[in-house]
Amino acid sequence: MKITSPIVGEVDVSADRIIDFPAGLPGFEACRQFTLLHSEGNDAPKLFMLQCLDDPEVAFTVTTPDIVGLNYEFALTDDEVASLQLGNADDASVLLIVSRGEPGASPVRANVMAPLVINTATRRGLQKIIGKVDTSVTLKAVA
Repeated sequence: MKITSPIVGEVDVSADRIIDFPAGLPGFEACRQFTLLHSEGNDAPKLFMLQCLDDPEVAFTVTTPDIVGLNYEFALTDDEVASLQLGNADDASVLLIVSRGEPGASPVRANVMAPLVINTATRRGLQKIIGKVDTSVTLKAVA
């Protein structure tokens, strides 16, 4: 499948790189198929782009919790486990959506209240809304 993203241009996405979010993402329910992109030549990328395949205008910058120095645990409901088709907890990967602050401001924020959970074996994902997290993370932009 080929898409044209306004951010990275034309991208060829193989079927084994497609992540299905059956319920979409909150506010983007029509966006159900995504792929993860990162800069070429990056051995261990710190940031990825979660590019929507249903609407190439939609993309989110994401990172792993360890990159922001965060180690937290949360439980999935039985329905969430079923939606992910998660048979082995080791197949679950967690990503955080990051966003830049107001124009002219340097902090980048990680959304720890709504992590993305992806089953790497089935390539199914969901956004888990967490009621309360004991920690808040603000990243400073590094030049």
